[in-house]
Amino acid sequence: MKIVRKKIRTLSFLFSLAMVFSASSSAPCKSDTTLDNWKEKLKIEAIEKGISKNTLDLAIDDFKPIKRVIELDRRQPEFTLTLDQYLKRVIPSQRIKKGRLMLAKNNKILEKIGKKYSVQPRFIIALWGIETDFGRLDGGFSVVHSLATLALDGRRSKFFRKELIRALRILDQGHINIRDMRGSWAGAMGQFQFMPSSFENFAVDYDNDGKRDIWRNKKDAFASAANYLSKSGWKGDQTWGREVRTPEEFDGTLINSKSFKRMSKWRSLGIKRANGRDLPSRELLGALVKSKDSDSKVYLVYKNYFTILKWNRSLYFAVAVGSLADAIVRKNK
Repeated sequence: MKIVRKKIRTLSFLFSLAMVFSASSSAPCKSDTTLDNWKEKLKIEAIEKGISKNTLDLAIDDFKPIKRVIELDRRQPEFTLTLDQYLKRVIPSQRIKKGRLMLAKNNKILEKIGKKYSVQPRFIIALWGIETDFGRLDGGFSVVHSLATLALDGRRSKFFRKELIRALRILDQGHINIRDMRGSWAGAMGQFQFMPSSFENFAVDYDNDGKRDIWRNKKDAFASAANYLSKSGWKGDQTWGREVRTPEEFDGTLINSKSFKRMSKWRSLGIKRANGRDLPSRELLGALVKSKDSDSKVYLVYKNYFTILKWNRSLYFAVAVGSLADAIVRKNK
């Protein structure tokens, strides 16, 4: 009898344990409830800002935070490359060759767009090449779900929530569908990696089909990039800058982004082109910049360099865009 009672108690315990486990598996956990509440509050805010419930249901209902996005946001690698190493990585010879092919292939439309926005086509091609390898790479993440993950995360939630609302508005306006709205883990999207705020400010429906399609429509993408540069202060009659030599006895404090001087003044201070030739005679305003590398090259940069910085606030990026643009049109290289 003792053995029977012991078996009964054991079976009863296991049954009770199974019931508890079953109940806990089917009932929503606290984190699920919190996520559901966050979604509902987001929907209320978005609807108040004019976004349709249908778009919200389609874009948000199946959202779950993307672990990989948080990992990438938390573990952005420390930038340890020198400028020279970075340039070799970002503008290898094969990218220059491909850039020339792309410039030739799209020359007709680029010339039209370049004339309309006063932006030289080589700079559009250079940005395209560096941002997405001429449209080959889009990032692979759902833009809405990446932005929602970062908005929910809390580290920079205010910024990413605003970008998320803009992304939902872009969907609601029909420029792209949820399946094709893909981009980087941080929400940059399309052929030129626009954040949703950049899309709203600069994206263009160049072919007048009712959509600003920066993902699949090259005309819209090229025009949008040109419009971005144009509205940011681009000068279509100027280049970006050039590598230069400084004389041995040169005041290093003059190498900073705020010491602007006319070309004649830089010539009088002994600044020459990298090949040793004199600087151009045109009296442009320019400043000397260099990276923090001890052996970094020095660049004399003009207005357009600082416009590129509005796209991406990195000396490395701006120099790479300018250098690739120059290499694409340079002969015998």
